[in-house]
Amino acid sequence: MTDLTEGNEGKLIWHFAIPMLIGNVFQQLYNVADSIVVGQLLPNGKEALAAVGASFPVLFTIASLIIGVSSGTTIIIAQYFGAKDFTKIKKAVDTMFIMLFFSSILAGGLGVYFSETIFRYIELPEELIPDAVLYFNINMIGIVTMFGFNGISGVLRGFGDSKTPLYFLILSTILNIILDLVFVLAFGWGIAGVAWATVIAQGFSFVIGVWYLNKTHKLISISIFKLEFDWDIFAKSIKIGLPSGLQHMFVAMGMVALFRIVNSFGTNVIAAYSVAGRIDSFAIMPAMNFAMALTTFTGQNLGANKPHRVINGLKATLFMTAIISVSFSLAAILFGKQLMHMFTADPEVILIGAEYLVIVGVFYVVFSTMFSINAVFRGAGDTIVPMFITLFSLWAIRV
Repeated sequence: MTDLTEGNEGKLIWHFAIPMLIGNVFQQLYNVADSIVVGQLLPNGKEALAAVGASFPVLFTIASLIIGVSSGTTIIIAQYFGAKDFTKIKKAVDTMFIMLFFSSILAGGLGVYFSETIFRYIELPEELIPDAVLYFNINMIGIVTMFGFNGISGVLRGFGDSKTPLYFLILSTILNIILDLVFVLAFGWGIAGVAWATVIAQGFSFVIGVWYLNKTHKLISISIFKLEFDWDIFAKSIKIGLPSGLQHMFVAMGMVALFRIVNSFGTNVIAAYSVAGRIDSFAIMPAMNFAMALTTFTGQNLGANKPHRVINGLKATLFMTAIISVSFSLAAILFGKQLMHMFTADPEVILIGAEYLVIVGVFYVVFSTMFSINAVFRGAGDTIVPMFITLFSLWAIRV
């Protein structure tokens, strides 16, 4: 457990954010590995790449609401930890996992049932729908493991521990890459093999996460038959987390809306947008992870009644993320074609994707500033303002 209420604000946020950043890089490598394998190793690489890419925003839409809502519990845990109230921490952890379990069952069932309808609604080309549905459904079957590991990571972040989830992610990402190659090259399972590799690897990270939490944090150990649901904490987490969950969901729905527009331009543009989106996700990831660190930092310091440290933390975060964002902007603008070539050899797909990266790369500093300001509101338990800022920037401007 890391106490973020004492010491240099900038250094604390940096040391807390970097393990999360590396961890999320490995989390993204799940999708990147899938994209590289289907784009480079399958006979119908371009079509398979487009199908996998079309599945991502739909998966994100379904998962984002629940993960966003559970973030309310993470904020509560951080505040309880700042106040050193360990009894309530245990109740908050139990409540979150009960909520995540039942939510994942509901989301997975509805996702599989409506999968084909969803892809037809976003006007995915007919020849891509079977592969997209197959990849999507397998991921939905295993969505409980994704929810569970995000819950474990949220608990540890609330304690100020961002390093341990990183170690689990490194192991599971390596497993995912190995299984990708085995299932596709040795077993010939195609897109289904890529999807199953992801589900199995996520399940592995969830299991070892539970094992670690039970071994090292005896006061909050997780037992299926001893979980205690607290309605007051549930209501508080919904109040804090629902706006964040809605924000995540509307962001995801914005991605779906954009994908529906992109789908009308055919397979080349779909594939280019899918690959460029993967690269774009890496570029904005540092700003998002520093914002997550600032959220926990804010929660702990407000819980300890030290608001002046929050202001200093925000200034330090804005400075650090601005430098990082400018670096990624230059990389996207100057080396877009080389980055696209990692995923596909199709010249038209590379050209379209590189043009996309030039345009979005200009705005990375703006994104990082927005994420940091929103993080302070979230850490304070006020998630309404960040929700409206995000909705305006996404729907009124981007879409």
